[in-house]
Amino acid sequence: MNIDTKRDGFRTLAGETLLAAVRGLVLALVVLPCGVAFLVLTLVSVALVPLGIGLVTTPAVLTGVRALADARRRLAAEWCGIRIPAVYQPLPKTAGPWTRTVALLRDPQVRRDLLWLPADMTAGFVTALLPAVLVFFPVEGFLLAAGLWRAYVHGPHDTYWYAFVPVTGQASAFGAAALGAVILAAGRRLTPRLLTTHFQLTRAVLGGDAELAERVRVLTETRRDAVDTSAAELRRIERDLHDGAQARLVAMGMDLGTIEMLVEHDPAQAKRLLAQARRNSAEALEELRDLVRGIHPPVLAERGLGDAVRALALRLPLPAEVSVELAGRADAPVESAAYFAVSEVLTNAVKHSGADRIWVDVHHTDGRLRITVTDNGKGGAAIGAGSGLAGVERRLGTFDGVLAVSSPTGGPTLVTMEIPCALS
Repeated sequence: MNIDTKRDGFRTLAGETLLAAVRGLVLALVVLPCGVAFLVLTLVSVALVPLGIGLVTTPAVLTGVRALADARRRLAAEWCGIRIPAVYQPLPKTAGPWTRTVALLRDPQVRRDLLWLPADMTAGFVTALLPAVLVFFPVEGFLLAAGLWRAYVHGPHDTYWYAFVPVTGQASAFGAAALGAVILAAGRRLTPRLLTTHFQLTRAVLGGDAELAERVRVLTETRRDAVDTSAAELRRIERDLHDGAQARLVAMGMDLGTIEMLVEHDPAQAKRLLAQARRNSAEALEELRDLVRGIHPPVLAERGLGDAVRALALRLPLPAEVSVELAGRADAPVESAAYFAVSEVLTNAVKHSGADRIWVDVHHTDGRLRITVTDNGKGGAAIGAGSGLAGVERRLGTFDGVLAVSSPTGGPTLVTMEIPCALS
């Protein structure tokens, strides 16, 4: 069994080595001609811009360069699992040739693509070709030992060089085979790594600060969404105070003023007004409690996210099962965002899904808080403008969280929320 395992491991390693060599050879055969062609076309096209011809050719050439770079990005992800980010600036829809050409040349990502061409033709070509050399070059050494040396050595003074080994006869041909074996043994270990190095070099040039730029863009959007959400929340609180508790407190003040005038002349009426004022104060207090609960529920602050979600489920008009596996508590802002996200999703499920049962699962794994809400309703939920789920997505995005919705027609609907965080 152990021998079979070793044999399978050897075959796997040999297959990976050969595959990496073939891929490297394909890249080397494509890299040099395509890189030279696009670099020359770009330089000529840009040089012709003052004559007007380049205004037409430059966008087309740069589009080709981008296609070549995108192809390399796909291969990096598929072959070696290396993600190479790209952030191209959008072009104006009604841009003319001059505006389009200038916008492309000013795009930092396009400039990185152009810098990548000479790097890919030189260091990229070498790192792509080396895997193939380490695997296929030893084959010649073995063929020389098998008798191929006679095709090159016809007399006592003839010498055929295999790397640094001079082949003059059968004995030296075996030396070439020995060198080939050493190179092949090294290639078994180095070939996949060299292919990975090729794509890492590509990422270093093509990626540049694209990932940082994308991060800044996402943070800018989430900050704007957070500000808009906070402003909307403040307006809601102001409206609820004005229409609810404030109105009741004003009415209670008027009742107390009337009571003050009636207490000596009409005690019975004063008692009735006192009872009404007491009811108004109780209702105002309850509305204030609801308002505070909407800002930050006491159960969330005191007992944590798990119990707060259970409390939400208890208030639903539908049966709900809640499963919580949390070894600690997240930061208060994260818990608050997760709580209100769950609240919004549950509200949507009750209003729109037509479900008769809901399941909620809350757990923390691999540094991420993961919450799933499932209902057996009619399905059809989607994240879109104006939907509650879009607001949930914005709320989670403030904390680098993500929202995923699976809701085929006929149901069930599965809403998954993830927020990176640590528990304490």
